[in-house]
Order: sequence, then structure tokens, then C-alpha cells
Amino acid sequence: MNVLLPVFYLPPVSWFAEFLKPDREILLEQFENFPKQTFRNRTLIYGANGKLALMIPIKHNGSRLYKETEISYAEDWPKQHWKSIKTAYQSSPYFEYYEDKLQTIYGEKKKYLFDFNLKVLDVIQSLLKTEVNFELTHEYIKEPVMLNLRDKFSAKNSQNKGYPEYYQSFTAKHGFIEDLSILDLLCNIGPESSTYLKNITTQQ
Repeated sequence: MNVLLPVFYLPPVSWFAEFLKPDREILLEQFENFPKQTFRNRTLIYGANGKLALMIPIKHNGSRLYKETEISYAEDWPKQHWKSIKTAYQSSPYFEYYEDKLQTIYGEKKKYLFDFNLKVLDVIQSLLKTEVNFELTHEYIKEPVMLNLRDKFSAKNSQNKGYPEYYQSFTAKHGFIEDLSILDLLCNIGPESSTYLKNITTQQ
């Protein structure tokens, strides 16, 4: 089956559940107009006070194409994001195993958000030990004949998906929070992450 997916920043668990489903040809969208308030430039992690959104600022320079959307470095958001991630996950069981590789995400200043997110995806695939091949769109497909998941994932409205609970560092304070960034899964259950994601795919 051919599947059209958006490209996100440290995507949520639900995105990876779709990305890793077997027998799929993955096509990643790069020619859409950049939509605001989505996971394309934000991710959700589990901080000491509950759900925490990390947002990448973008330049408003006239271009509306996602692939041409530029990242703003007027503020040192890479340093801020990394500090927030360390604070949230340094006491989790697997953060120290992944710390060095995760930190490389913030080492190079990419000009375009799309390119940065592809780099993030590459790092996460290496941590998950997955090698899903994908292609990029060559144009915007208005009426795709493939499974179109470009608008499936909402950063504004969290829906209860009934995902299996796993250990989270702050569960005792705020309870289990499902469908956070893939970071949350990796830092808390480590090598079991791929199995967890594949179990989700068999449930859906």
C-alpha cells in the first residue's frame, strides 16, 4: 500500500506506528503549503509539570511552501530544546544510552525546517534500529489515490487512542500520557520501542 505522510519534528508515537507498518510504500510530503500549529515545527514531551510543547520558530519571509520554510535562529531554541529534553528525561531508564546521538540533532543549524526534520527522522530511525525506505513527493498531489495521512495528526486536539501504557518518569504525578513524541517512548522503554510500535500497528 502507498501511504502519504507529513514530515514532523520528533514525531508522535502515532506517526511512527503508521510509518513502521509493514508492506507500505512511504511517500513524504514536501510541496504542501506550510500549515500552522502542527507537529511540523513542534513536538510534545513529558516534563515535570506534565505535557510540554517544544516549538521551532520559523521565518515569515513570504514563502508558503513547506520545503522552503526557513528556521529562525534569532533565539537559541536548539539550546533551549535540548535543555528541556535533558531536564525531562535525564532520570528516565534509557536517556543516557541515547543522549550523545540525540544531541547531534541540535549540533548543525539547518536552513530549512523540512531538511532539519529529515535529519531528525534519520537519527530516530538509527535509535529504533529501523530502516524504512521512503521517497519524497515531486509535486503537490491534490487528490491522492494513495492513503493520505497528511491531516491525520493533530497537535491541537489530543484524542484518546487507547494505546498500551508504558513506564513514564512522571506517571506518579500526572498519570500516563499517550502519544507523545517518539523521544518519550525511546527514553522510557528503550529497545522495546520498536516492539511497542509494531504492537500498535496490529491493534489498529
